[in-house]
Amino acid sequence: MIFLLGLVDALTHEMLLFAAIGFLIGGIDDLSIDLIHGWHLLRDRISGPRRPRIALSQLPVPADPSMIAVFVPAWDESQVIGPMLSGALARFDQSRYRIYVGVYPNDPATMGAVTAIARTDLRVRPVVVDRPGPTTKAHCLNQLWAALLADQAAGNDPAGLIVLHDAEDWVHPGELAVYAHHIGRYDVVQIPVLPLVHPTSPFVSGHYADEFSEAHLKSLPVRERLGAGLPLAGVGCAIRFSMLVAIATARGGKPFDEDSLTEDYELGLAIHRLGGRGALVRMAERPGGPLVAVRAYFPDTIDAAVRQKARWITGIALAGWDRTGWSRARQWQDHWMRMRDRRTLIAVMVLAAAYLALLGWGMGRVGHWLAGVPVPATDPWIAWLMPINAVLLGWRLIVRALHVRAHYGWGQALLSAPRAIVGNFIALLATRRALFAYFRLLRGARLHWDKTAHHFPVAPDRATR
Repeated sequence: MIFLLGLVDALTHEMLLFAAIGFLIGGIDDLSIDLIHGWHLLRDRISGPRRPRIALSQLPVPADPSMIAVFVPAWDESQVIGPMLSGALARFDQSRYRIYVGVYPNDPATMGAVTAIARTDLRVRPVVVDRPGPTTKAHCLNQLWAALLADQAAGNDPAGLIVLHDAEDWVHPGELAVYAHHIGRYDVVQIPVLPLVHPTSPFVSGHYADEFSEAHLKSLPVRERLGAGLPLAGVGCAIRFSMLVAIATARGGKPFDEDSLTEDYELGLAIHRLGGRGALVRMAERPGGPLVAVRAYFPDTIDAAVRQKARWITGIALAGWDRTGWSRARQWQDHWMRMRDRRTLIAVMVLAAAYLALLGWGMGRVGHWLAGVPVPATDPWIAWLMPINAVLLGWRLIVRALHVRAHYGWGQALLSAPRAIVGNFIALLATRRALFAYFRLLRGARLHWDKTAHHFPVAPDRATR
């Protein structure tokens, strides 16, 4: 009994020390981003924002707007693609656009839904992918790119920019105007993505709202300020046509890398590597009004969220690390940001150690009480690290809640703290799945589109701002 207690105490001590050091490093990393963001907010308040704060209602009407091509890859999306296309056609307030929808020959339900709308509106262009699905999302996007080039060669209006969307997106009426206004200054423009909180799944679907609020209100603006590559969200983003041509030229004619699970993330880094400028544009509909943003339901079950997060981890932190390495420019900003993108694996190890240490601590206390043996004294290093980490954790939860409040109000902000536990649990399961998927890729497994089922909102949640 005494031997087992000693073993539990030793293992608990090592795991607790490892977790405490890991939490300290991660906390300092996050705090650094907070301080940089806070400094720029203060400087903007004193000297004025670096970009003029203009609302959608104040944008000038372009004299000769360029044609906009909207790419929507769709595999097994028969439940949502019809409402998405109908809504986009009804809401987009630009006149010169065309929606290219990629469908698969072995997905007749999705193909039928798209074709039915295309028969009544020539702005929808179905593109049948050259082989059965699921392929990768990048392969589908390359098929849309080829169709666009073919249309232009046949005499159709040339596109000035390409917009990326998913089949479940609730598009904003004014987003095309925002892209058109900024694309002359930037090579790629990203607008915020605001996940809708599903009423039956406030914790699983809601944790996406927490993560995207913090990413698109703080993390991405910091990356942009530092001059690091700006990864794209894959939706709500527009790329200048000439930039995609440059990327396609460098990749043998295909701008989207078909060997990637996270082609949107890598596309943003590729644009930066070629010297392109990117911007996250947060524009209100009117002064003091809600944001021009993409809204969509994200996975609302544990299983679906784990699958999606596993794909992100595999594509960014595992296979993506192999593919993109570190910044060739050797800029510390890019190295730091890529390290943050890939720290998920270490963070999950730290989380697992912390939860195991908590379990060991409870077992040890019960064991010492039953055996009548005094509890060992706390390691001075752990005693020093614990309160520091508690302060950093409290700061992290407060900062996240404030960012969630800015988009969703105080009700969702107060839920962000317990949702952090849900997010940790999903991350643990997703990392395990990602590791197995990565090992299969190393053994030659074929990439495919591991997508999740989607829901389309009847109306956008105007609780988002």
